[in-house]
Amino acid sequence: MEHSTDGLDGLVRKRIRALRVAQGWSLEELAGRANLSQSSLSRIENGQRRLALDQLVTLARALDTTLDQLVETASDDVIISPMIDGAHGVMRWPVKSDPGMTVVRQRMTEPPPDNPARMRAHPGREWLVVLSGTAVLMLGHRRFRVETNQAAEFPTMLPHAVGAEGGPCEILGIFDRDARRGHLRDNRSPGNDCAPDLPHTT
Repeated sequence: MEHSTDGLDGLVRKRIRALRVAQGWSLEELAGRANLSQSSLSRIENGQRRLALDQLVTLARALDTTLDQLVETASDDVIISPMIDGAHGVMRWPVKSDPGMTVVRQRMTEPPPDNPARMRAHPGREWLVVLSGTAVLMLGHRRFRVETNQAAEFPTMLPHAVGAEGGPCEILGIFDRDARRGHLRDNRSPGNDCAPDLPHTT
């Protein structure tokens, strides 16, 4: 990359320093992890040394990120409109940086099933936060009340279902790739009425 502190070059240098500081690492600590001298790393951050591709790959790995994320530029396509399934009261947004991940907002009015035979179990993890009302999360034979502004995270290999308690509730859920696939597959199976639902859209 060009010997400059402007444009992408300067942005990458700022990211390296910001990620190092966020980890709480000194120049010496990151230099050791990246097999660089402390002075070399200092010159890279300060724009006094040319950015070499092999060093960027090593630094990205040491900072627990990727080269693509380290050199990513701002996109004009920042705003994402939801896909809406009015019949199920669901809004869904894809996460562009991770195509397998999905964010879902859903209004629920029914309680979850108490019978584990009617609950889902599939690979993946899910995270949800209750935006309003009170939700009930069933994990096998265990029952959890999740109040407004509380969140829950759980592995989806446990039989699980989510529903409302004492009136409607609204949740925002994040599904990883495996969890999303599991819900889409379950929603296409007859007789499966566990919540939350992910509408099958392409």
